[in-house]
Amino acid sequence: MTDDGDPEWLLVCVEAGRCMHGTGGLLGAAFYEYPHPLAVCDVDLRVVWSNGAMQRAVGMTEEQLRGLRPRQAVDHPVVGEDERTMRRVLATGESQYREDFLRVPGEEHEHLWAVDISPVMDVDGDICGVLFSARDRTEQYWSRRRLQLTNEASARIGRTLDVEQVARELAEVAVPAFADRVIVDLLPFLHRGDKPPAEPPAGPVTVRRYAEKSLAGTPENRGHEQETVIHPEASPLAECLTTGRSARYTVTEPLIHNWSVRDPALVADIREIGTHSLMVVPLRARDVILGVACFGRHRHEEPFVEDDLLLAEEITARAAVCIDNASQYVRERETSVTLQRSLLPRKLPDHTGVDLAARYLPTDVQAGVGGDWYDVIPLSGARVALVVGDVAGHGIQASVAMGRLRTAMRSLADTELQSDELLTRLDDLVLRQATQVDTWDGDGTQVDIGATCLYAIYDPIAHRCTVASAGHPPPVVVTPDGTARILDLPTGPPLGVGGLPFEPVEIDLPEGSLLALYTDGLIETREHDLDAQLATLGDVLARPAPSLDATCDTVLETLPPERTDDDIALLLARTHVLGSEAVATWDVPSDPAAVTPARRKVTEQLARWGLDELNFTTELVVSELVTNAIRHGQPPVRLRLIHDRTLICEVSDASSAAPHLRRSRAYDEGGRGLLLVAQLTQRWGTRHDRQGKTIWAEQHLPSGQDS
Repeated sequence: MTDDGDPEWLLVCVEAGRCMHGTGGLLGAAFYEYPHPLAVCDVDLRVVWSNGAMQRAVGMTEEQLRGLRPRQAVDHPVVGEDERTMRRVLATGESQYREDFLRVPGEEHEHLWAVDISPVMDVDGDICGVLFSARDRTEQYWSRRRLQLTNEASARIGRTLDVEQVARELAEVAVPAFADRVIVDLLPFLHRGDKPPAEPPAGPVTVRRYAEKSLAGTPENRGHEQETVIHPEASPLAECLTTGRSARYTVTEPLIHNWSVRDPALVADIREIGTHSLMVVPLRARDVILGVACFGRHRHEEPFVEDDLLLAEEITARAAVCIDNASQYVRERETSVTLQRSLLPRKLPDHTGVDLAARYLPTDVQAGVGGDWYDVIPLSGARVALVVGDVAGHGIQASVAMGRLRTAMRSLADTELQSDELLTRLDDLVLRQATQVDTWDGDGTQVDIGATCLYAIYDPIAHRCTVASAGHPPPVVVTPDGTARILDLPTGPPLGVGGLPFEPVEIDLPEGSLLALYTDGLIETREHDLDAQLATLGDVLARPAPSLDATCDTVLETLPPERTDDDIALLLARTHVLGSEAVATWDVPSDPAAVTPARRKVTEQLARWGLDELNFTTELVVSELVTNAIRHGQPPVRLRLIHDRTLICEVSDASSAAPHLRRSRAYDEGGRGLLLVAQLTQRWGTRHDRQGKTIWAEQHLPSGQDS
């Protein structure tokens, strides 16, 4: 229009003859019918020719399109980038390739267009325009994305043996690459660690929400994880759990109306978020329904298609297998932990010679429970045995092997063996177990049941400790002045090697010394040097603390890493000395006439201890034991009384022959001594040492006389 309002004309002319040679006839018809959009633009980027596919793509006829620039035909920022690329082709003569996401007129969703822009030459070889061709690669793009998502799911789902973490990994893989929102609900038996139910759930289904992942900034980030959720009967998620079948829904008003009766909470959720497409997929492993995954879209404009459902089923199936593996592992681990804890001492004994504290720390979930153990075994003569051991391997097999060794060790300890002799017997037991059928697992692989062990016997009267090691880390000793040292102990072979000796070491432990026994999980890590860890352990043990329990806690807070692949057992013992006021010792001549003076000395000692009530029984026991030592043993003979939590009577001689109970006939003059001792006392037994043997008997103290 002119300033006066009169119409004016703009004439656009396109010189096509030199560039469009050869476009008529059969060749022109072929290009026109080519199924992918084609267009030729001149050097001013005006369309001079287009085929039918291009005209349909932009919704214009050939006459309408001719003379327009691409941005005039399709007003979109991406087309502006195409124009800049076309100018680059005109300037350089080099073809260019682009990928454009573009929604063309008449389409509801964006497509991926693979765009090739090439120079067009005239008969003289000069650039006179550009050829623009586009191919719809949307299906190929989504196929590639689905393949990438499948590969990513394989790499990211199931990296841990933790049910909750696997559920979260499933949700994190799917959002935002595949869905805008994902929830993962699992049936309660997984949380409780129970075995899977025989039948699928029916009616209203109670589940536990293990994962909920949404796009950032959307209203559905509610943090409902670990909440109990009830899906009403006939609701989409309940039907999926009941039937075990996947389903894909395009959310419409009729569908919402139908669901509003069955599951009003789901409908309210859909309306609030604006979900337009939904999929529910069961998590199934070994023909058992574990839970359900729900995928939703509200920001993605494209609804889920059948290929999306297949992809969801594939990644969900992988997650289900990983969840099932994790669940089975958790059940086995809980069984192992329960078994192992049942084999460990429920309560440490209250012993005069030592104050005790212990800790057992199972390994992290990846490695499984091992075979570490500790034990405290009261022995005769007010002594106590301190034990720490570690069975090779993990799982129930290791726990069972540990239980066998612990039981065997307690039985051997009852025989009053020396520490090196006990380990030798235990070594033989492990070797025998290695040949039994049950040391092979289900796939025919032999299970290593080798073990390390440390056995220490502390005598509070002599305040000495005898220690022997079967391939186990040495104990740490902290003297009353706060000096910590690693005990220089010959490390014998692990149990199960056989044929090699175990050398004991005997050390003095003054009143108030601290003895620390532990398994290698406490000090052996990939990140720290072993010597440095031992030095740190000594420093921590030497620190003043209000109690041994506090020291245990400080050790576990300081040394082991956050995640360890081995169990940790720690046993601390603070020593006490049973002084001369609680012990009376007499040398007895090897003469039957010495029995009477021995009884008299015992009576006098009991009076000093205020134990006159035990005179009669103790005189009989002393009489029988001293008489047996004189008649059947070898000198020197020694009598000792120990006033501890019980009254202990011991008679030692140089003979190694062990006495035993036997049935006496009616007219036998002897043979009833040990039978009488067994009837009059609560416990009795024999122990051997390198000087001979000791027969001992214990009596309960009168009420109120505990020392």
